[in-house]
Amino acid sequence: MRLMKSVGIGMAGLVVLLGGAWLGKGYLILHIPGWLAPRPAANHPVDWIQGPAQSTVSPNQRPPNIVLILADDMGFNDITANGGGVAGGAVPTPNINALGSEGVTMINGYAGNGTCAPSRAAIMTGRYPTRFGFEFTPTPTAFSRLVGTFDTAGSLHKPHFFKERAKDNPPMDSMGIPVGEITVAKLLKSRGYHTVHLGKWHLGAAAGMRPEQRGFDESLGFMAGASMFLPANDPNVVNSKQDFDPIDKFLWANLPYAVQYNGSKIFKPKGYMTDYLTDNAIQTIRANRNQPFFIYLAYNAIHTPLQATKADYDALPQIKDHRLRVYGAMVRNLDHNVGRVMAELKAQGLDDNTIVIFTSDNGGAHYIGLPEINRPYRGWKATFFEGGVHVPFFIRWPSTLPAKAKFTPAVSHIDLFSTIAAAAGASLPSDRAIDGVDLKPYLTGKAVGDPHKTLFWRSGDYKVVLAGDWKLQVSARPNKVWLFNMKTDPVEANNLAASHPEKVAELTALIAQQDGRSVKPLWPSLLEGAITIDHPLSFPNKASDEYVYWAN
Repeated sequence: MRLMKSVGIGMAGLVVLLGGAWLGKGYLILHIPGWLAPRPAANHPVDWIQGPAQSTVSPNQRPPNIVLILADDMGFNDITANGGGVAGGAVPTPNINALGSEGVTMINGYAGNGTCAPSRAAIMTGRYPTRFGFEFTPTPTAFSRLVGTFDTAGSLHKPHFFKERAKDNPPMDSMGIPVGEITVAKLLKSRGYHTVHLGKWHLGAAAGMRPEQRGFDESLGFMAGASMFLPANDPNVVNSKQDFDPIDKFLWANLPYAVQYNGSKIFKPKGYMTDYLTDNAIQTIRANRNQPFFIYLAYNAIHTPLQATKADYDALPQIKDHRLRVYGAMVRNLDHNVGRVMAELKAQGLDDNTIVIFTSDNGGAHYIGLPEINRPYRGWKATFFEGGVHVPFFIRWPSTLPAKAKFTPAVSHIDLFSTIAAAAGASLPSDRAIDGVDLKPYLTGKAVGDPHKTLFWRSGDYKVVLAGDWKLQVSARPNKVWLFNMKTDPVEANNLAASHPEKVAELTALIAQQDGRSVKPLWPSLLEGAITIDHPLSFPNKASDEYVYWAN
């Protein structure tokens, strides 16, 4: 997991400073000393660039506005549209649900990867991230070394730190999308769009890699993979700390409560982070109401640390488990803020010709200790089982797409690039392979069949292909093959590898072909940790548990 640039400062020195300090049952204390910690300036309003005071055409005569809302670590079962919801439906999500009921629900919508940064790279480029080496989540060497000493999966499957690879690990800030890649924001700027990034980036913080240097006119958020939602001692926050999760310990000790605008000095947000990002999304909608705009609203909700507002927590007294109640309150808040964005689009008369896309970067995480979040699917974030990559996925565009529609064929985050480009009238780059397809013809009935014959995922020696009704997962640690017929077994309950060796061979050949279209990772995987497929981190391990090792 990648932390903010400022958190990364001095990480190498932590090994010396902290040495072998231990907490409780062998956990290391991972505090950054006060003199190394970031010191955000006081909050101040953002002076957003104001678009034209008037438009020469009506909102419905210009290219569509585009709002891409990306949740963080949202489980398939976190929204009530999928028939479940947090705590058995105790947390309704009417605003997120409405994006599907007023648009198209992708029944089999897939994330670009099982973890956040490579998945975001797929969204931004429309390409498998393995095509340009963004295979692993950016991680500082010292952090990987320290976390590698934890027993994160119990006594049966230890994490492994590859110390021999450390010499090849670049500075964390330079682990990002290569500067030669074309982002969807850059493509839209060529069509006269005003482009705005809000929230999490996680795609590089070095010169040339930051959002304001990758096609976004304006960027307000944080470069790293996580952020505090409020200070831990704020009177309006309710916290849940997971003592069984060492990374959670690190986050609570070190994450700042800070944002920055276009690379300027970091400063404190105002209020709860999800509310704050929405406040600024509303401001950008107002500022750009008279010109086409693209807003990439990348919430850090509902990623750890688990922090809810007191008001949202108090609204869920029926949930008795504290951790689940905080989590549910975060989902409640996120849904409310999606509703605020939609209300502003309507208030500005922009609703009909604005494409709103909602999805999550990957599935829910096992390390928060909540067993129901990805139901009915097996697996978690950091696996390629359905629980890790089968995500909520809605597209709403009232002027063009049907309402209450359900699209069954498999689609992927890689499709967003091509779909958005076509809607904006932008030509795709011709000097590289674009893996995604324009979904609009399929969603409007002008194209028939499946957008993809195959979809691929890879993280080191863990590789997966979805080809028609069949899904093959191949793992080196453990040395195992899983084959599932997704038509008859969408929850991956019955491994057919032993009874269908010919299908295993056929799909293994497809994976080999995809490997041939990929490049060497830009940085090595320094850390592998075991993820149990059928229960979260808080549950004890059993010898019979199925698991995979995930390469950071």
